[in-house]
Amino acid sequence: MEEYPPEYYEFFVKFNEGDYYTCHDLLEEMWLTERDNYFLKGLLQMTVALYHYGYGNVKGARLMMEAAHRYLQVYRPLHWSLDLEKMYPFIETCLQIMPQIDRVSYEDTGQLPSLPALFLYMEG
Repeated sequence: MEEYPPEYYEFFVKFNEGDYYTCHDLLEEMWLTERDNYFLKGLLQMTVALYHYGYGNVKGARLMMEAAHRYLQVYRPLHWSLDLEKMYPFIETCLQIMPQIDRVSYEDTGQLPSLPALFLYMEG
């Protein structure tokens, strides 16, 4: 199995726990040392989208998820042991579910449509 930065392995743990803020920090740390790595940037955008949605910034979430969709496209089907063919239906479903609004207050986030669950794991 190929070796990856330790932050990448930790990203999977935190993502599956729903800790998208920490995912952002882990991915950003890696991406800042490899700014031409658009795979990391795509994952970063996806986790930022989920974080924003959870706090009511629906427009920001949609924009970040759309960016993730674009950035990750060229890495399909498998990159860094991540099966993107399993992740793309999640991204596309989120984009269909997210309402076309700017934001809701944090207190009203429970009224937003729920996004599907996604658990990430490394192949191989």
